[in-house]
Amino acid sequence: MRHAFTNHWPEYCMEAAELAIFMLAACVAAVVLFDPASAVAPASPLVQRLLMGLAMGGTAVAIIYSPLGKQSGAHFNPAVTLTYLRLGKIEPWDAGFYILFQFLGGVAGVLLAAALLGPSIEAPQVNYIVTVPGPWGVTVALLAEFAISFVLMSTVLFSSNSKRLAGWTPWLVGGLLVMFVLFEAPLSGMSMNPARTVASAWPADVWTAWWIYFASPALAMLTAAELYIRVRGFHKVHCAKLHHDARWRCIFRCGYRADAATSL
Repeated sequence: MRHAFTNHWPEYCMEAAELAIFMLAACVAAVVLFDPASAVAPASPLVQRLLMGLAMGGTAVAIIYSPLGKQSGAHFNPAVTLTYLRLGKIEPWDAGFYILFQFLGGVAGVLLAAALLGPSIEAPQVNYIVTVPGPWGVTVALLAEFAISFVLMSTVLFSSNSKRLAGWTPWLVGGLLVMFVLFEAPLSGMSMNPARTVASAWPADVWTAWWIYFASPALAMLTAAELYIRVRGFHKVHCAKLHHDARWRCIFRCGYRADAATSL
């Protein structure tokens, strides 16, 4: 544990910063788009969700391409980290610290947003952007979270490990987030991320069906990983980074680094 923290603490802090940035951006966008007091809030719920999706998708792409994302791997999601642990690409202690710092970063991002935005973040239409089941109930929310999490992780694995598609992975992730916010958010609030859900639930003190947002994303992404390794094999998972750039340090069991060493 001490060795992992001493050597890899920068990556842990990067993971915290990434989810903090994502949550801060989400809170700001939600206030601008959904608070009735906002001067620019669209009247159409569909337009509101489209713009929110573009904001969140764009933020995710920017984080993945940023120096933070290129070094830490841009998980900023415990379910993603657990999936790469299952795939043997991240050491257990690193995975544990990644998850801890993701939760801390998410909460910090929402608390910072609350300090900056004031009462607007408590407006009923915003409410700290909590993720709760929609009017169709818990079962629909559970299945919806499973579906979008499965699609996201499957896309990441099949694209990031393909020479032809690897460079498109950040854009595919961003595009999926746009579509999920637009079409799935009314069903579950569109989380896919336990740390993201806790980050909003804690300051809002809204824990409605919180277990959905822990169980569904993790189970769905692990299922996607099992499908991938059955189709492609363990050896076709090159790295735990969503966008691998050889110019940045990699703390994972990295196939790219092994390939480079073999070619020397």
